[in-house]
Amino acid sequence: MATEALVAPATAGHRRPRRGGRGIRSNENLAGWLFVAPVIVILGLFLLLPILMALWVSLTDWNGQGSPFTTGVPFVGVDNYTTLFTEDGLARRDFMTSIRNNIYYVAIVVPAQTALALGLALVVNNRMLRGKAFFRSAFYFPSVTSSVAISVVFLFLFANSGAVNQLLGVFGIDGPQWFADSRGVLHVLLGVLGLDTAPAVLADGGPFGLSWWDWLAGPSVAMISIITLVVWTTSGTFMLMFLAALQSVPVALDEASTLDGATRWQRFRHVTLPMIKPTTFLVLTLGLIGSWQVFDQVYVMSQGEPAKTTLTPAYLSYRTAFRDFDYGSGAAISFVLFLIIIVLTLVQRRVMADRDTDAPTGRRWWRRRVPGGSSS
Repeated sequence: MATEALVAPATAGHRRPRRGGRGIRSNENLAGWLFVAPVIVILGLFLLLPILMALWVSLTDWNGQGSPFTTGVPFVGVDNYTTLFTEDGLARRDFMTSIRNNIYYVAIVVPAQTALALGLALVVNNRMLRGKAFFRSAFYFPSVTSSVAISVVFLFLFANSGAVNQLLGVFGIDGPQWFADSRGVLHVLLGVLGLDTAPAVLADGGPFGLSWWDWLAGPSVAMISIITLVVWTTSGTFMLMFLAALQSVPVALDEASTLDGATRWQRFRHVTLPMIKPTTFLVLTLGLIGSWQVFDQVYVMSQGEPAKTTLTPAYLSYRTAFRDFDYGSGAAISFVLFLIIIVLTLVQRRVMADRDTDAPTGRRWWRRRVPGGSSS
């Protein structure tokens, strides 16, 4: 009994600091929330609230006059969304044309800028290269230059009598009218083979209001010039990311693989690429998001022309809202674009996720414990 009487006060006294500790933690949590509260308020006021407002606008038929939150604005529900996918008309045709254009744009820009950025990073990371600082600055300079200014320069370069066509003329090639040629690259190649008109099988039918011949046109000649500009201007930023990843690869791994008789390509494929896989995923994700959001180059260089072959969802959203004064449909296009980016990013993350071909995690953990002792 005496022992119990002595233990009880000791136990009680031992628990008091814990209550005090929880009080300190609660005060720390409160102080942390107070510190981040201004940022939360700013983000909520200037980011989350506008998104919610735009979502409401996408459910209305607001024409830009007055406030979209008054009772006089017609509420149409999801009609602005169904118009883009199910109803035959100009709205769906323009939207699907922009999706087609952007699919070809992404399919070329993302791999090209990733490969070019990695190649530039490998060149700059070479130990034998002299003047590394100069080449880093030269390769990165287009990325920090105004996209509008570079777009204007490319307008002169790809003009009918511009430097690009003059350079092609040196080799006896008659350059195209870059920003007036609406033909798809695949159609141009088929025309060289003598197939100038659409076959009957491809001319009729097709998903979402476009024929199969239209879907298989490829990027237009005008879009190729925009793709060239974007790849050139974005590779510098991604080069720096790859360069940082390459410099973090342990030199011992490269030297050990060299001693094992691995060739340069084998070292690059089996040592370097696996080590920089997180950076590769980051570059591909940023490239994917940026490619679906392309706007300023299209606005400056083509404004969707010729024949809407450079029309993109981002520019179509702007044109629908601020030129046609159909703010509901413009907001709906932007949210559909947002969902496309989210879905493709998740798919890309799943495709590039590390896959362990061994046994499940629990079984591997069991096998690791068995050599150290009994399983009981």
